[in-house]
Amino acid sequence: MILFLVVKLSRITNCITLKEKLAIAKVGMFITIHWVFFYASIKYSNISVGVVCYCLTSFFTTVFKPLIDSRRFQLSELLLSTFTLFGIGLIFHFDSSYQLGISLGVISSAFAALYTIYNERLVRNYDSKIINYYQMIGGTVGLGVLLPIYLYFFPTKNLVPDMKDTMFLILLSLFCTVGLYTLFAEVLKKIPAFTVNLSFNLEPIYTIILAFLFFNESKEVNASFYGGLTLVMVSVVLQTLISIRNKTKIVDKQLSLPIN
Repeated sequence: MILFLVVKLSRITNCITLKEKLAIAKVGMFITIHWVFFYASIKYSNISVGVVCYCLTSFFTTVFKPLIDSRRFQLSELLLSTFTLFGIGLIFHFDSSYQLGISLGVISSAFAALYTIYNERLVRNYDSKIINYYQMIGGTVGLGVLLPIYLYFFPTKNLVPDMKDTMFLILLSLFCTVGLYTLFAEVLKKIPAFTVNLSFNLEPIYTIILAFLFFNESKEVNASFYGGLTLVMVSVVLQTLISIRNKTKIVDKQLSLPIN
């Protein structure tokens, strides 16, 4: 509903075929599945473990993108993603009780990578608000189809949220979904999918700090967790330095070209 109002108020031309709408909506299923598994990962482990597992998105982007785009693998991306992979490996072994949550988090990051890769293609041809509008419709319909299956295995008494939960859901949908993914689509017009996903690896820093402050999760992790987190952060720093260096080289090359 919020995106519908945004599209109408923005007076965006919506002249795309039904086939195109369905293609955009299918990509929305990737992000929907990602969020389902992401919250399941947190439920069966904790906040810190869930967000660190999300860092594997850059690794899956490195693997999936060359296969989908039929191009060569980038050695630098593989090496940087390997740091993240080793980091997750250390975290995976720090507590056996969290292994289910970690496994769900790995699946979540794989679908997040697929979403980013296919979204990078869509932003070249469509307005970001139109993309998010049909993706949210696709995700809502897909989730609605799967909901009866979920409720069969995990029945609940309170299916309809109360007033407090409704307010939180409105805030979540407005700022953390509609606003976030509209900006996300705009960023993909200027920054490669790998760089975007790797920059998301910074999320564990502030999320873990908040989890330690408000949920006292510092008592639930050990040295293995911190070692894995360090490897993840190293990959972010190295990718940032490489990106700045490559951008500087491109600018210098453009400046050195003769003016016709």
